[in-house]
Amino acid sequence: MGTMTDETVPRGVWWHVYPLGFLGAERFALPAGSPVSHRLPNLVQWLDYSVELGIEGWILGPVFASSSHGYDTIDHQRIDPRLGDADDLANLIQAAHDRGLRIVLDGVFNHVGRDFEPFARTLADGPGSEFAHWFRIDWEAEDGPRAANFEGHDQLVALDHSSGDVAAYVNSVLDRWAAIGVDGWRFDAAYAVPTPFWRSVTGTYRPDHPGCWLFGEVIHGDYVEIVREGGLDSVTQYELWKAIASSINDANFYELAHALGRHNEFLDVFVPVTFLGNHDTTRIASTLQDHAHLPHALAILFTVGGTPVIYAGDEQGYTGVKYEREGGDDEVRPPFPDSPAEFSLLGHATHELHRTLIDFRNARPWLADARTEVIELANPHLVYVSTGKEPGQRVASALNVSAEPVQLPLPDGDWRPIAGPGEPGPDGVRLPAHGWVVLSDGRPG
Repeated sequence: MGTMTDETVPRGVWWHVYPLGFLGAERFALPAGSPVSHRLPNLVQWLDYSVELGIEGWILGPVFASSSHGYDTIDHQRIDPRLGDADDLANLIQAAHDRGLRIVLDGVFNHVGRDFEPFARTLADGPGSEFAHWFRIDWEAEDGPRAANFEGHDQLVALDHSSGDVAAYVNSVLDRWAAIGVDGWRFDAAYAVPTPFWRSVTGTYRPDHPGCWLFGEVIHGDYVEIVREGGLDSVTQYELWKAIASSINDANFYELAHALGRHNEFLDVFVPVTFLGNHDTTRIASTLQDHAHLPHALAILFTVGGTPVIYAGDEQGYTGVKYEREGGDDEVRPPFPDSPAEFSLLGHATHELHRTLIDFRNARPWLADARTEVIELANPHLVYVSTGKEPGQRVASALNVSAEPVQLPLPDGDWRPIAGPGEPGPDGVRLPAHGWVVLSDGRPG
């Protein structure tokens, strides 16, 4: 595991921004010689919006020069001209720090774009190129040199992570941006990279940056092994993400109960990154079949252990479906208004619910590594209690996705409602049809 301690592990709520979409950047890289478009400064006004929301920090999507969507990087040492330059990023980070916010960058180090200079030079110079060992290339392929790629995408050229020079290059990138105050890194497609590579990177970087938060995007694989063997602090909790939405949609809380059991096991080793959606998924408001159940999903996110991350716009009730086709991410990566003041009032109720639950969460930082116990379980309803390490640290959540009211049990305690239409009483809690409630235990430990 990384060297994050109880004092340095993120205990608040984070906001995930995909800058190329958020700022309405062009779909493809600007032609050579084009003037830089200084869009990053437009994000500064959103810092106060996120402070008011109760956010601890931002996770920024790709900001480095790329050919299109940011994950086909062509230069990790340069800010994408569609977004601005290094001074723009430095100023944004300083403005965030002035407000008490932290900034995490997206490090895409599993693969690069085909216009990445070392790869272009390798193709031009052949197997004898000084960079040839950075890639896995079949030079004898019938249709010409063929490079290993990421999950069948020819435009995403896989790096050879057995090369010490690749690890040294990645560390040079991390050091370059640490100099302007970057607070952490999200390592893209971490599950596709051998864990010894991550260990070589984190083991070199960590001693000089002990408070830096390093977590990996892991969609599938052994979460615990990747954290332990790779020296990471955390990984994304896709198991819980999937279970929340499908349990609510299918009225089958047994799936969520199983996922919560697994989640407790992960918490024995690390604090997972939890979320309801991101730049790669259909937004939660579109995933749920009944909009009345959005509060149920939010209640789960903010009452179980982990580091909760809100994908920008979800707090305003944004909708958007991801499709598996060209341009299929457009709906979930839209341009945002020029300023927060221009948000439609249509998202007001969802925004206020987020604020309430974020305030609740921020008042209980111990929830980051709280363990969850299921108290009552049936297909359409669930009661669980999340408990911290110290006496008196307990919250309960009760969820009902059926069309009938239900009376559910609660363990002994002085249960006080925080949010939701549920009504606690001496016999437990009564939930209306499609009801929910989050409760805090006021009884001393």
